[in-house]
Amino acid sequence: MATHTTGTREQWLAARLDLLAAEKDLTRRSDALAQQRQALPWVRVEKTYSFDTEQGRATLPDLFAGRSQLLVYHFMFGPDYAAGCPSCSALADGFAGSAAHLANHDVTLTAVSRAPLAKLLGYRQRMGWTFPWASSHGNDFNFDFNVSFTAQQQREGSVEYNYLRGSHAMDMEPPPVPVVQFAASCGTDAATYALDRPGMSAFVLEDGQVYHTYSTYARGLDGLWSMYQWLDRAPRGRNEAGVWWKRHDEYVTR
Repeated sequence: MATHTTGTREQWLAARLDLLAAEKDLTRRSDALAQQRQALPWVRVEKTYSFDTEQGRATLPDLFAGRSQLLVYHFMFGPDYAAGCPSCSALADGFAGSAAHLANHDVTLTAVSRAPLAKLLGYRQRMGWTFPWASSHGNDFNFDFNVSFTAQQQREGSVEYNYLRGSHAMDMEPPPVPVVQFAASCGTDAATYALDRPGMSAFVLEDGQVYHTYSTYARGLDGLWSMYQWLDRAPRGRNEAGVWWKRHDEYVTR
């Protein structure tokens, strides 16, 4: 017996047409939101950052790789992690298919993390990824764009993430079970794991000057998880119960 409401094809079609109207409305609102996002004022990046990359030391303008737009995924991989965050890893699995199209549209996609470059490249090889990954180890980039924090900020409760102070689950004490589990899978403890957070930032290079145009964090990243877009169209949706995803090489084949 079906566990969900059933009906005739005619009933399904009537409900589907109602849903179609709602989907079209959401699409129009999403288009308007994208325009509002792109209308944000640009903020000049005054500080000089130096990153470690496969090509050697690089500045923020270098990360554009000859293009005028740069999308940075702030991948959670702190200096004391043994492996990258499983959630960031699930999101990054979708980069490969998009990177070539973005590059042809004058946009470079790269990841940036605080772990040393050797750790990042070793993990990238394990995951079978090819996207560029830069290390911000030793510079302020992650801190300036609010995806990394100091232990003192953590102790004082002064962490500001997703434009709010102390409101994120990772700041709870004791930490939620998923945070503890993810931290363990990265070879560290929950407090150390929580010093880094996920996010993405956009930049533009114009007349030799870099401008910061946009950043988003937490649930603002949902649209970048390709698996979520598929699951939202599956019969049972995301069907979330605890930590249901893993790194792609940790699943038992079904």
